[in-house]
Amino acid sequence: MTASDRLTDLQSFLAEHRWNLGDRATLAADASFRRYDRLRRGAETAVLMDAPPDKEKPAAFLEIARLLQALELSAPRILAADEAKGFALLEDFGDNTFTVALAEGAQEAPLYLDAITALTALQSRWLADERAARTVASAVVLERYDADELSREARLLTEWTWPAITGRALEEAAQSAYDAAWRQVFQRLDEVTPTLVLRDFHVDNLMTLPRREGPAAVGLLDFQDALIGHPAYDLVSLLEDARRDIAPETVEASLAAYFAALPVFDTSAFREGYAILGAQRAAKIVGVFTRLDRRDGKPGYLRHIPRTWRHLNRNLGHPTLKPVADWFAAHWPAELRLSPAPHEAA
Repeated sequence: MTASDRLTDLQSFLAEHRWNLGDRATLAADASFRRYDRLRRGAETAVLMDAPPDKEKPAAFLEIARLLQALELSAPRILAADEAKGFALLEDFGDNTFTVALAEGAQEAPLYLDAITALTALQSRWLADERAARTVASAVVLERYDADELSREARLLTEWTWPAITGRALEEAAQSAYDAAWRQVFQRLDEVTPTLVLRDFHVDNLMTLPRREGPAAVGLLDFQDALIGHPAYDLVSLLEDARRDIAPETVEASLAAYFAALPVFDTSAFREGYAILGAQRAAKIVGVFTRLDRRDGKPGYLRHIPRTWRHLNRNLGHPTLKPVADWFAAHWPAELRLSPAPHEAA
């Protein structure tokens, strides 16, 4: 489909629901192929999601939004949608992401505690009645965030960042050893009951909704890739953010609030999973940010890579991660754990 054809389809979709592109403002872009615009119709506003089905998951977004709403959480209401073509009109949560609030001087700790309130509500409600939650959103198919998927993501580091640094592909034997090391530690993740994992639970995708109370006071965005997996993953996404440094006392207060709200989890096993997924997610993100630069021409993400390497290096110190730490010690010199091309990351 040409860009002109898609524009014609979009205009037809909007006309059917009595909206148009006349007053259109592009919202913040992300690393995906989705586009979000704010439309105005008199005093009303709505967010237009344009998610080409051949590149994105518009149906999954809409179904998971319904699922989150069934759990009494704040995902955008769906005002109208054409799932087959990847168009939707969504409730407008405004512009006040946690990132914006922090930039405007909001206190860090209370915001993060609000995020913990929303996350623990999501997980506790899911665990309390998974069948009911799934029944309400019967069309959504949630895959498992299993060792295969975790390994595929961790491999992004060796498939993209290693060649960016060295100019050559990683040798097959070293790649096989890398995969085996990760799979060995992923076995430990089965110690904790899985739950719904949104996968991008961080300040860019959380909104402040001051007119709502409790967990619903946090608006949730960017959840179309949700899976069923270890509950520590979203906590790691929040507290080991690739895009910003978080005060250690905020991290500890957030962890304490999380465990107080969800005593069902064994703290020791959970923290082990937290370290494993912290390392895995960091490895994935370094690879993704390298790919965004090298394949997609988006170099702006490179500036976050040194921070992400710090997350990875710290998590590799956990005893459970020794097989992966040993692989890095043997194959990836510490001085190269900075960026895909150090001179480009400034």
